[in-house]
Amino acid sequence: MKKQFFIIDTSAILSGKPIRLDNISIVTTPAVSNELSPGGRDFRTFELLKETGLTIRAPSKEAINRVKKTTQETGDDSRLSLADIEIVALAIDINKESDQEATILTDDYSIQNIASTLQIKFQVFSQKGITKKFKWVSRCPGCKKQFNEITKICPVCGTITKSYPLHKKNL
Repeated sequence: MKKQFFIIDTSAILSGKPIRLDNISIVTTPAVSNELSPGGRDFRTFELLKETGLTIRAPSKEAINRVKKTTQETGDDSRLSLADIEIVALAIDINKESDQEATILTDDYSIQNIASTLQIKFQVFSQKGITKKFKWVSRCPGCKKQFNEITKICPVCGTITKSYPLHKKNL
């Protein structure tokens, strides 16, 4: 039987919901740790989780690069923080081991989209999870030109672009 890991993101900590540690290892990344300021309820929750078994583990550079490449392909690159990228990358590293299996615990739709694309398990805890995978593109509201990569300013007319889903695939 594979050793089970829950990888928690910042939203899991900020939710204030209890996270059970029974027979499952809980892990997060340095970037998630850095998003929590000392003091306050959320930081105390994080410290309590560390005292009861939460470990902090950095993902490999190879896994981070794979996640970044995938986010560029799906158009999620502008939607994910470094902490989000590290969460998905850590799941890749854990799943590389034949005796381990990772599940990302998150309510973040972009993390869910990338995890689904990379065939990584995820679980939601407060909100309804995604039901479709998205491929995002940029579109200029001025000249209507569409760009396959996320582009902030239209190179044709100079208007600020908007992101739109190009593909929606059922999970």
